[in-house]
Amino acid sequence: MLTQPAQITPPATERAVAALSVAAEMLEPLFLEHSQRVYHFARLHAERLHIDPDPELLYIAALFHDTGLAMPGEGEPQRFEVDGADHARAFVRAHGLGVDAGDLVWRAVALHTTPGIPGRMEPVTAALHLGVLTDATGFGLELLPSAAVEQVVVAHPRGAFKEGFLAAVVNGLRDRPETANGTVNADILEHFLPELVLTSTVDRVRNSRWKS
Repeated sequence: MLTQPAQITPPATERAVAALSVAAEMLEPLFLEHSQRVYHFARLHAERLHIDPDPELLYIAALFHDTGLAMPGEGEPQRFEVDGADHARAFVRAHGLGVDAGDLVWRAVALHTTPGIPGRMEPVTAALHLGVLTDATGFGLELLPSAAVEQVVVAHPRGAFKEGFLAAVVNGLRDRPETANGTVNADILEHFLPELVLTSTVDRVRNSRWKS
């Protein structure tokens, strides 16, 4: 039987347990398992890179990072990552972790799909980004201990994650496609919705109010 080393065990705090309960109400099971794998892969990457993210805040960020796909915020449509970040910060503040912790979790979730930036930021943000990349695309998988990866997948099975993930992105952004402009989600929409034509940066520059 596989053992459960520390990095494969979720935080046991009351807030972590509450976060899992809230996330379970917001996410489909496929995404709840994904979010927990993301946390564990993030911890493994952190260990590899000798950085030390706060386990509780990293766990909360991982659990909420995709909630914006399923539950858009109120008001003007915005990137699903920002909706998820808003959900995460609201949870953190409601559970007494303070403004700084809320803002940290917000940054981590809001930037989790943004290339090139999270790795230069604080450990929670950097680790979450790597955990998401590993579970979604396999990025860096070869850098992690294979036994630990197996333990994570046994504890939180992938199921039909690849196609389920792509379908969820399309369904979650179908009614707000312009929010994906300039993000890694734009090509997913363009692949599955060939009739969709997103406004390009070229269009914005050429059609601006400036004469030249």
